[in-house]
Amino acid sequence: MLVTEYIENRSLANILFNDNILLEWKQRFNIALGVAKGLAYLHHECLEWVIHCDVKPENILLDQNLEPKIADFGLAKLLNRGGSNQNVSRVRGTVGYMAPEWISSLQITAKVDIYSYGVVLLELVLGRQVLDLAVDADEEVHKVLRELVGTLAQVLDGEQSSSINEVVDCRLSGHFDDTQVRTLIRLAVSCLDEERCKRPTMESVVQTLLLAE
Repeated sequence: MLVTEYIENRSLANILFNDNILLEWKQRFNIALGVAKGLAYLHHECLEWVIHCDVKPENILLDQNLEPKIADFGLAKLLNRGGSNQNVSRVRGTVGYMAPEWISSLQITAKVDIYSYGVVLLELVLGRQVLDLAVDADEEVHKVLRELVGTLAQVLDGEQSSSINEVVDCRLSGHFDDTQVRTLIRLAVSCLDEERCKRPTMESVVQTLLLAE
C-alpha cells in the first residue's frame, strides 16, 4: 500500500528529467536531504546493515508534496554489522551509478550507496542524467564522471558566481541558493571520490545538508 501511494506521483527521474516539469531549487534540495536521511537510516540506525545497492532517480519515489521515499530493494544486501561482509556474490546496481569497487573485487560496504548518492546529487544540480552526458561526450560514463568531478572541484575553488551559473540546470534561470548549490556540489565531489575511504558517511552528509537549509 505504501509503495502504491508513491508510485501514483512518479519517481524523481520522471519529474527531474521531464522537459515539461520544472523542479524548483528548494524542492531539489529537500529531495537531496530526504534521500540522505533515508540512506542514513539504512546505514546507521537499522539493527542490521542495509546496503541498497541501486540508488538512482528511478528508485526515488515522490509523494504529492514531493517528499522522497527510497524504493526497490530488489538488489539490497542485508549484512551483519559485526561480520566480514565478504559474501556479496555478484555485481549489483545500474551503469552510471555503480561505485568502482564493484568491479575491483573489493569488500562491499555502504560506501557504494554513497557513491550512487553522489551521482544523484550531480543530476539534481545539472538537471540531466549522467548517462546523457556520456552519450554527448561519446565516452564511458565513469570517465565522464571523473572529468566532471574534476571540473566541479575547480568551480568550488573559484568565488565567482558566474562559474556556478554555468553548472546549474539552465531551466532554473539562475533561481537557486548559491550556498546550497555549492554544498551539494561539494558533497557530490566527496561522495564520488575514487578512494572509498575518503567518501563521507550518510550521517555526516545529513548534518552538512541541515546546516545549509
